Amino acid sequence: MVMLSAKQVADYFLTLADPDVGDEISNLKLQKLCYYAQGFSLALNNTPLFREPIVAWQHGPVVESIYHAFKEHGPHGIPCPEGLDFTVYDEDDRELLDEVYDVYGQFSAWKLRNMTHEEAPWCNAYKSGANNVISQAAMKKFFKRRLKD
Repeated sequence: MVMLSAKQVADYFLTLADPDVGDEISNLKLQKLCYYAQGFSLALNNTPLFREPIVAWQHGPVVESIYHAFKEHGPHGIPCPEGLDFTVYDEDDRELLDEVYDVYGQFSAWKLRNMTHEEAPWCNAYKSGANNVISQAAMKKFFKRRLKD
C-alpha cells in the first residue's frame, strides 16, 4: 500500500465541496481538514495518512506544501481539481476522508481555526515567530482521547 501525499488528501477534500450551494474550501479550511484527517488516521490506524509534517502557524496547523500549492487563491474557495485519479485512494482512506469531511466540512474556516487553537497539539507546539512541527505522537495521543469521548 502506497501512502498518500498531502496534496492527494487535499485534492480529495476539494472534490467533496459543492460551490453551487455555497460550500467552498479555502486554503485555511483545507489545512484544518488535512490536520483532522492526519490526526484521526494516527489514532485509528496507528499510521499517518501522509508523510508531510504539520506545522503550528499563527492560524493553526498547516501543511506547508499545501499552503504554497493553493496560496494564489487567498481567502477564496479553491476550485475542484480536474481529472483526479480516485484509484490511488483505497477504501479505508476514502472512508476516513469522507467521515472527516462529514464531521468537519460543515464548519467555516475560522470556526475550524478556533477549534484547533483549543487543542493540545497546536497549543503545545505553537510559539510566535517559530514554525514548530506538531509531532505525530502528540496528535495520536490527542485524537485517541477524542475517540474515547
